[in-house]
Amino acid sequence: MIIILTTVPDRALANTLASKLVEERLAACVQILPQMTSVYYWDGEVQRDEEHLLLIKTQEDKYTEIEDFIKQNHTYDAPEIVSLRTVRVSDDYRTWLEGYLNG
Repeated sequence: MIIILTTVPDRALANTLASKLVEERLAACVQILPQMTSVYYWDGEVQRDEEHLLLIKTQEDKYTEIEDFIKQNHTYDAPEIVSLRTVRVSDDYRTWLEGYLNG
């Protein structure tokens, strides 16, 4: 299991991406975190924007499909797409996740 992080500029896009990822069985669960402030360097200066963070729970073999999906459906020129490997996952959660994604 991996968790993929991406940020989006608004709740509407967060809901759209999360729903499509789950409906297309690319992810078993996507959590949308409350609005936060991101400070980052872009276009030659420090930027400050309000964003939502998505935590996308999936299998490692789905990473490329999810990366392609985010790039095609995102409004940013270079969206954040970061994959984190999980160290430990409960057996019940892993069974549920794999059952949905492979079902």
